[in-house]
Amino acid sequence: MIFRSTYRKPVLLVGNGARAAGAVELVYAFAKKTHIPVLTTMNAVDLAQDEIRIGFIGTYGNRVANMIMDECDVVISVGARLGLRQIGHIRENFAPKAHLIRVDIDPAEMSRVVKNDEEDYLTDAASFMKQLLTEEVPDYQVWHDQCSEAKRMLDGCDNVLGNDVIEKISSLLPENAIVSVDVGQHQCWAAQSLHLKGEKGRILIGGGYGSMGCGLPYAIGASISIGNGVVYCITGDGGLQMNIQELETVAREHLPIKIIVLNNHALGKITEIQTGSFGKRYAQTTRSSGYSVPNFEKIANAYGINAITLASYDELDGCVAWLADSNPCLISISMPEDTLLIPKIKWETGQIMPLLNDDLQNKVLRILRE
Repeated sequence: MIFRSTYRKPVLLVGNGARAAGAVELVYAFAKKTHIPVLTTMNAVDLAQDEIRIGFIGTYGNRVANMIMDECDVVISVGARLGLRQIGHIRENFAPKAHLIRVDIDPAEMSRVVKNDEEDYLTDAASFMKQLLTEEVPDYQVWHDQCSEAKRMLDGCDNVLGNDVIEKISSLLPENAIVSVDVGQHQCWAAQSLHLKGEKGRILIGGGYGSMGCGLPYAIGASISIGNGVVYCITGDGGLQMNIQELETVAREHLPIKIIVLNNHALGKITEIQTGSFGKRYAQTTRSSGYSVPNFEKIANAYGINAITLASYDELDGCVAWLADSNPCLISISMPEDTLLIPKIKWETGQIMPLLNDDLQNKVLRILRE
């Protein structure tokens, strides 16, 4: 037996290894059978969508997901490498009240101990989930409802403009959409706030590779793999410029890729570091420090691709027809240069920044600790 009936607040944490093992349907089956809350890593945000979606953990993870990790009493980690971006550099701060059941197929990952008393299973994620499904696991609907209520209470509390843009994009996507995401601030906003309808959609994300410029090539590969089908590419002004020549591939192959550029005219992820750690000494990351952005609309038009520049994401409703047809398009959404990315776990202390007001913090903790 793997699961113990003494657990009161279990969490299933899934990483992209679960998808690689073909365990996605097993994860959904287990979640629906037991009502155990499912959290994900950034790379696996599309593994828990629709009604089982709560959020992902880690440095830029959803606040509610990280708070649930702090209050649970067991973490069943399946196919997640549990790297520094997920657990932080202070091991004791990761799921401090929880027993860790860890499933990975890579012995090198298992050699890196996360908790001294962790229970390790060096096995295939699908085989492990099949075993779990045969066990008598209690129904955790009450605990799931507590987590859902905490999520409801925190919905929108950390939203900045980037999250609002992603939520608007989400509302316009069809069921089971395929979305590729580049690297930058928009990657984290998408992981935090991109809600897919249905259970078979995909969010193709670069994750820890930091492969800036991957968004458009991901979209091209995805479109070809589904018979030149519709794929939505969310990218930034910096990421798009890394592989902008691939617009020729999109046009030449008649691929219905919908490119949505979150354009803040800055390398936002880097400017945040330059702001927080280097006293706003910007270098080649802003308009005033040597970084510039072309007119993406004109460039796309030169390739024969329909394109438009929006002053605000509120104007996206006017692009609904473009998002639904079988032609490629590029939509550049203008955003302020200083758009923030929050929440963020502070490296030195493990605190989730910015801090919540005490009243809301206490209410959420009271729900999770009942």
